[in-house]
Amino acid sequence: MVYLIITLIVALTAIGYAVRNYIYLKEELPEGTPEMVQIAHFIREGANTFLRKLYAIVIPVMLVIALVLSGMLDFSVAVAFIIGTLMSATAGIFGMQGATRANVRVAEKARTSRNIFETLKVAVLGGSINGLSTMGFALLGLVIVCLLYYKQLFSIAETTNSWGVGYIPISQILTAYALGCSVIAIFARVAGGIYTKGSDTAADLVGKTEERIPEDDPRNAAVIADNVGDNVGDTAGLGSDLLESFMGTIVSTIVLLIHTIVSYMAMNMEFSQRLYEKMLIFPIVFVTIGLFSCELSLFRFLKKKAPAEDEPINPHKELNKFTWTSAGLTAALNIAFTFMLFGGETTGSLPFRFGFASLIISAVVGIVAGIAIGLITEIYTSDEKSTTKKIVEIAPKGASLVINQGMAGAMKSVLPIVVVLACIVLIPYACAGFLGIAISAVGMLSFVAATVTVDSYGPIADNAGGIAEMAKLGDDVRKITDMLDSVGNTTAAIGKGLAIGAASSTTIGMMIAYVYIFSPPTAEVSLNMINPLVFAGLLVGCAITYFFSGMLIEAVAEVAERMVQEVRRQFAEIPGLREGEALPDYKECVEIATVGAIKEMKLPAIIAIILPIVGGFIMGPLFVGGILMGAILSAIVLAVFCGNSGGAWDNAKKMVESLGKKGYPEHIATVVGDTVGDSLKDTVGPSLDIFIKIMSTVSILFAPLFSVYNLLNLFGK
Repeated sequence: MVYLIITLIVALTAIGYAVRNYIYLKEELPEGTPEMVQIAHFIREGANTFLRKLYAIVIPVMLVIALVLSGMLDFSVAVAFIIGTLMSATAGIFGMQGATRANVRVAEKARTSRNIFETLKVAVLGGSINGLSTMGFALLGLVIVCLLYYKQLFSIAETTNSWGVGYIPISQILTAYALGCSVIAIFARVAGGIYTKGSDTAADLVGKTEERIPEDDPRNAAVIADNVGDNVGDTAGLGSDLLESFMGTIVSTIVLLIHTIVSYMAMNMEFSQRLYEKMLIFPIVFVTIGLFSCELSLFRFLKKKAPAEDEPINPHKELNKFTWTSAGLTAALNIAFTFMLFGGETTGSLPFRFGFASLIISAVVGIVAGIAIGLITEIYTSDEKSTTKKIVEIAPKGASLVINQGMAGAMKSVLPIVVVLACIVLIPYACAGFLGIAISAVGMLSFVAATVTVDSYGPIADNAGGIAEMAKLGDDVRKITDMLDSVGNTTAAIGKGLAIGAASSTTIGMMIAYVYIFSPPTAEVSLNMINPLVFAGLLVGCAITYFFSGMLIEAVAEVAERMVQEVRRQFAEIPGLREGEALPDYKECVEIATVGAIKEMKLPAIIAIILPIVGGFIMGPLFVGGILMGAILSAIVLAVFCGNSGGAWDNAKKMVESLGKKGYPEHIATVVGDTVGDSLKDTVGPSLDIFIKIMSTVSILFAPLFSVYNLLNLFGK
């Protein structure tokens, strides 16, 4: 109970810090000129309209799912699910409000201070609202669920539901809480991704390649929708994505621990109740310390004074220092905590090669792996590295070569990242068995408040550049915002890389927990690929990720096509628009993006939820296990490719623009590459992360049912 209260206090402190930052941002920092205020208002209203329409669709779906969970499992499971949806939705809304208030203030700080470091701090301040909310609300909801069902929390006794199927209540309750976070994430990320890239693609195709006007030119009717998309896709969508990953790691670790103990008890192996309770609380307190470390690091960063004017500033290095400080402090404090918690305890039958230090080693491997994935991603996407420079060098020779070069670099980037992910599996397993793998994922996401803060900074800086362009603030202001935006592209790519790594670690832990659920307690846990059911599921799982991705790319194209037609119509029909003597109808493009994104998101999101349920009730748990295995393997590789190709193409385009080549053939070629990469890096890649996590969560939740009730069992197969 004491540790849960500490977690509650730290979570509320993070939320309070986020509220304080929001109030300071809104009340103390000026918005700028009337033109800037008006543009920011358009963006904020567009983002709010999107959220209202999104949740008008999502809320009825949530209620239906809650009723299904209550009827098929238990009322407590439905309650936990609803709490998960509320926490995830609240974090997304709050993060969005922070981003849409910060964008104009970043532009204003650049206009009045001409200081890149002071401008950077405002962008990070805005991003911190999303970062602190993501981790704070996730832990708040978890503590509420644990306190509501405290009697079940430390019990591994089975109960029987109305279907006559036995299950462990706390395992299903916590999984339902994670599912609530997942369902919000799949809708927000998919719809946000379609919105942002449909708008971005349309704005670029008509503005840059047809009309040959600058990015964010106020004559382009799609620019407001494009800026709104940065917020709905890369702020609300990002926050819900990593909140879901963060909570999934904790829940999968706890569920895995529970079923490990059930297995040990069935085989009469040594394990004390006291040790079980400490192991159960360990991942929760570990991430609580991570959140506390992020709060301290953020406070230090925001209080840091700007260097002297003649001292060069590298925004990327400053952001890296903030992230690494959070990670290092998290690791250091948790080493002390681990030895304090388990001091005097024996490991019993747990397969801990180095005693309880095995937990720390596993977690630190996760932390180091998260940083390593970011560094590798930077090598293949940053405008300072050779991969992106090669795209720029080849750009004068045409768009096809730009696309080929970007694809080649992204394909090569897959191997080093997958090697890191393999290390996350092998090293922790060698130290602490399957629990070590789960703990490594906890370590990787233990400082997620810092990574979300840095990642959310990107769309804020991008929006600030758009406002500066539309309000005609001048080249000196745009130079500052462009520099921050370019860094934001790299941090966004790093964030996506971390999300991929987190998704892979989380889903591996979930898959192991899933196999435990339907396996006999005394059996060795395994998923045999030679089994025809498993292999058939594996093939379906590999293929479904490509089918899912194709649906998303098609959805982006549909929205972009409708918006391109609208922008062309306005240029043709509004007198004086092309000459800058009239303004376009921004609201029409915002409406096209909103309606299109919400319409196109439904089927992909529903597939992610129902596929394991349908597969399980028809073909049984082994088939679903194969689906999970295939989907995880193919999604990891595909998501890395999508994220790094799109990131490299985007930065190559910005490099060409920074060289003063706007409108030249090489610029047009890189714009084409960027529009191809848009749907890959900001729609497909991020959505694949959630796709495999939500399938894993749903599988764990319904495994007790379809392991007993399926057509194969019915016909005695």
